[in-house]
Amino acid sequence: MDRQTLNVAFATQKGGIGKTALTVLVAGYLHYRLGYPLAVIDCDFPQYSLYEMRERDSRAVLENENLKRAAYEQMRQPGRAAYPVRKCRVEQAPDTARELATEDRYDLLFFDLPGTVNSAGILRTIAQMDYIFAPVSADKVVLESTLAFLDVLQRMMLGKETTSRLKGIYLFWNLVDRRETSGLYRKYEQVVAEMGLPMLQTRIPDTKRFRKEADRGNRMAFRSTLLPPDKRMIAGSGIPELAREILSILKLGDYEEAAE
Repeated sequence: MDRQTLNVAFATQKGGIGKTALTVLVAGYLHYRLGYPLAVIDCDFPQYSLYEMRERDSRAVLENENLKRAAYEQMRQPGRAAYPVRKCRVEQAPDTARELATEDRYDLLFFDLPGTVNSAGILRTIAQMDYIFAPVSADKVVLESTLAFLDVLQRMMLGKETTSRLKGIYLFWNLVDRRETSGLYRKYEQVVAEMGLPMLQTRIPDTKRFRKEADRGNRMAFRSTLLPPDKRMIAGSGIPELAREILSILKLGDYEEAAE
């Protein structure tokens, strides 16, 4: 194999923080907009939310002429065919990742992980990640839970080349309420800095557009496994900024951006 395939996950110890939506949006932007070859492994048993979203998206494209036309135009562009979505139990995810990597087609594998370390096999799977990006909100319970989770990963895996691939753990603010004071975020960022964990510059706002999926009644989709985030809705979402900040960390080469 000549291609190095990186394993990446949005991971947190707290549910409801938006890791599945972020996986879909960033993967969609990187693949459909920027052309990065990637696949997604959904190992969030038993709901398999991302895999189920792919099935809903497929039905919506067949039933909605606007989405069907957008998908057709998407498919005509080189390297923009639908990325694969594989589902498996979390303990099987490393084997699934190795199978995909042997195809020598992908720069990235995104993992949709369970939201708790109590899932069997999850620590073994996390040890196979190259990078973890952890969304957090300005909520004391969410932040403390996530920091405790990341502290375990930092001590057990980071820099342990013989037992773990993990090269970096990064936090970023998600569900940002513009009404909250900057002082609140500075206070929390000081706690994160004291742990030696880097915080990304991008902040993802709390906005209803993140819930706008492809369906038979919509003329456009923001969150989709078959289409990029709609260009009319992506401004101000933070997704392009987050995707490019992640790319700078991963040090991947440039691809040609899709035509508008």
